[in-house]
Amino acid sequence: MTLPATVAVDVGGTKIRAGAVIDGRLAHVRSVPTPATAGARAVLDTIAEVAAAVIADVPGSGGAESGDLAWRIGIGAAGVIDPATGVVVSATDSLVGWAGTELTAELSARTGLPVRAVNDVHAHALGESFAGASRGTRSSLLVAAGTGIGGGFITDGHLLTGRNSAAGHLGHVPSAAAAGLDCPCGGTGHVEAVASGPGILAAFRRLAHESAEIDPGPVELAAPGQSHVPAAATPSDSPSSAAVTSSNPATAPASTRVLGAAASAGDPLAIRAFDIGARALGSALGGIANVLAPEVIVIGGGLAEMDEIWWAPLREAFAAELIPATSGIELVKAELGQDAALIGAAGLWDDSPVSEDGDPAPRARTKKETH
Repeated sequence: MTLPATVAVDVGGTKIRAGAVIDGRLAHVRSVPTPATAGARAVLDTIAEVAAAVIADVPGSGGAESGDLAWRIGIGAAGVIDPATGVVVSATDSLVGWAGTELTAELSARTGLPVRAVNDVHAHALGESFAGASRGTRSSLLVAAGTGIGGGFITDGHLLTGRNSAAGHLGHVPSAAAAGLDCPCGGTGHVEAVASGPGILAAFRRLAHESAEIDPGPVELAAPGQSHVPAAATPSDSPSSAAVTSSNPATAPASTRVLGAAASAGDPLAIRAFDIGARALGSALGGIANVLAPEVIVIGGGLAEMDEIWWAPLREAFAAELIPATSGIELVKAELGQDAALIGAAGLWDDSPVSEDGDPAPRARTKKETH
């Protein structure tokens, strides 16, 4: 008798992580850089290579065609992914030439294995639902707050993907706090423009510029070691301390991590920038909660690692928007970190918990290996 085994893969703009999920346990995780500027073929080749390496790591596997394991691949990847066809419907320039890629077909041709795929944030939502902060609930909303603002809605163990597989673009709801601000999607006034990591950094620069017109004194930023914002949220961070002069906003911190250090150390402009972004996101999530009424909203991403400087205004603004019927909904921190996408991707093979209309499917029971 063969045992199902899944190579779970998380494809991001900077790295590709993969691991083996066997009998509901994640192990043998590998990470390699994403050849993001080399084109879709290079990315696909890299995924195939790391998948083969993971399989080879499993004792007694001997490869995809041998042993007592029946291998398949589950992927959470950047871009809008159609889970029915495995095609990348659209994507940003973070992966050059990624849009239009026949992801599952191309990877299956390279590996000889069956492949299923969803968007990476959708995979995170599934992972937290299977084994993380929203496990045991009938409905949940995962919010990824970092470089962008994305999400995934789970109902009865099923991921809602929506028309064109575009459900979950939480960062592109209107926000009064972002009025007139350009959004990375090309629109204006979307909450991502003020509530994402780059949006909060931009808010600080605007505040510094306004402050310079009143008081040109320096604003000292603390060393990043004092911050609660992780390096994963801002990969270009420098470990050195920095200082900005409010009369010259161009010298403002180049990363959200450094800005988080300043906020944790008590800098008023940094605190105000995080407050603006957190309240904008909290208000938006409150409105979304009134529409979807999930049992719980799980917050992940780099910003979720901030302390109460970010969490307190987020919760306050969120609660202020809730109607009586949704007032019991809580905001909780994600539990699985970057492993959530791997666990969710593996769960794609557990009765395929993906649907455009949210029809229920049996819950997967994937869990992270703990030993």
